[in-house]
Amino acid sequence: MTLLLDLALIAGLLALAVHVARASDDQSAIIGFIAFGLLLGVGWTRLAAIDVAMTEAAIGGGVTGMLLLRAEARLRERSSQARSAGRITKAAAAIGCTVVAAGLALAVLSFPSPAPTLAPAAAAALDATGLGNPVTAVLLAYRALDTLLEKVVLLLALLGVWSLAPDQFWGGAPELRRADAPQPFIYLARILPPFGVLIAVYMCWVGADAPGGTFQAGTVLAAMWLLVMLAGLRPAPETRRTTLRLLLVGGPVLFFTVGFLGFAVADGFLSYPEGAAKPIIVGIEAALTASIALTLGLLVAGPSGRAPVP
Repeated sequence: MTLLLDLALIAGLLALAVHVARASDDQSAIIGFIAFGLLLGVGWTRLAAIDVAMTEAAIGGGVTGMLLLRAEARLRERSSQARSAGRITKAAAAIGCTVVAAGLALAVLSFPSPAPTLAPAAAAALDATGLGNPVTAVLLAYRALDTLLEKVVLLLALLGVWSLAPDQFWGGAPELRRADAPQPFIYLARILPPFGVLIAVYMCWVGADAPGGTFQAGTVLAAMWLLVMLAGLRPAPETRRTTLRLLLVGGPVLFFTVGFLGFAVADGFLSYPEGAAKPIIVGIEAALTASIALTLGLLVAGPSGRAPVP
């Protein structure tokens, strides 16, 4: 039964991948890509990688899909003629994807068996951090610098999106479609956010000891925020607002501050004092969750579409 489930999962992933590559229009391909991300999350669950599964579902199937749909809608508004890649372009893309897939397959098959791993060392040092989730320990203790830089990259991506706004709209608010929001969608936007916020708070809190964490929680919060804005219940905020900008940079700034304090109270940059690692990490995760939620929501909302109100 388990084998049949795995074979069905693989067949579904391959079918969706082929659909995305062969879809005749961009919207259909993006919807297929979102379904692919969600099904890939199920695949990671089958491999017992719950943290990766949640991240894939939230980022691969959720936020990335929303970004692509927004980009497709904007391109469609600017061009009255439907554009589709030619056969040569599609063939080149197919060949490129095949070469990359074959290279990855060869790399995976060439791994030594058993594969070298630092998992025993990471698990042995887990008690020193006070954390129960080894994934969180890797992300925020053993390799905290990588995680910190990822958050900085997110902020840089948002600055890139904001920079696309015309000069007269700088500091204004993004514009999201709301005029034709159907009533069932508005109803969902009214009842889902409280549950989404509760789930996000739980995922952030439990991430120190169980699957969950700041990225997953931030994505759920961003989804709830976007739901409210897309339904027209709340407008998008003006990007010049000081509170908004402070919350955006608050997480990374706190992370940097704790990192430099490590020189004074611990063994160096991004080192935590003995016995205090867990509460510090939970505090960083809480601040990062707010920053990530705002960043992802504003990335999807796009550049400012109207001038700031005087």
